[in-house]
Amino acid sequence: MDAATALREALLEKLRSRTWRPGTRLPTERALSDEFGLSRSTVRRVLTDFKRRRLITQTVGSGTYVSEHVASALAEFGGGPAPAAQVSPAELMAARLVLEPAIVGMVIGNATAADFARMDECNDHAEAATTLEDFEQWDAALHEAIAAAAHNGFIGGVFRLMNEVRAQGEWGVLKRRSATPERRAVYQREHRALVAALKERDAERAQALCLAHLVNVRHNMLGH
Repeated sequence: MDAATALREALLEKLRSRTWRPGTRLPTERALSDEFGLSRSTVRRVLTDFKRRRLITQTVGSGTYVSEHVASALAEFGGGPAPAAQVSPAELMAARLVLEPAIVGMVIGNATAADFARMDECNDHAEAATTLEDFEQWDAALHEAIAAAAHNGFIGGVFRLMNEVRAQGEWGVLKRRSATPERRAVYQREHRALVAALKERDAERAQALCLAHLVNVRHNMLGH
């Protein structure tokens, strides 16, 4: 089990056992980083996923707390091992190549100005990222924002699961091995072009750009 998964499971155990009850304040990012030997950006990514799932709440200047809705959120989360832990990077890429281009039509039909603003925000943060981990976090957030713009709860859940796989250690190892400044710059240009096509409601171009981007990522990471 990699350290990020260990952190995730440790936090879930505290919540499921009710060691941490609604309103309990969690340790700081720095404390969790030190305890699990993780960068703060990795800790932040795990906490962001927990917040998205309504397991925790975060208040700027105050801290991170167990959500009042933790019981129902845990029921939705499921009680067994995370399915993401059994999904390989190759399986994830195969799924992304099928799913992401397929939802472009829904995104174009349903996306709002707020959705496009969120996509731009993700791109801005990714381009400003000073570490690969931060870039990967905002890269994943962009693809999830695009899926969320379809405004379909089932699709949103599928993409949250895919981002769980991206948080696994094996994906991170492959991403670090394949990462170069030149490739990152290409990804950034591809992301901007894709969002531009979505904003223009150009389904054919957006689908082609989405597929080309994913094929490029697969080639860089998996060699085919």
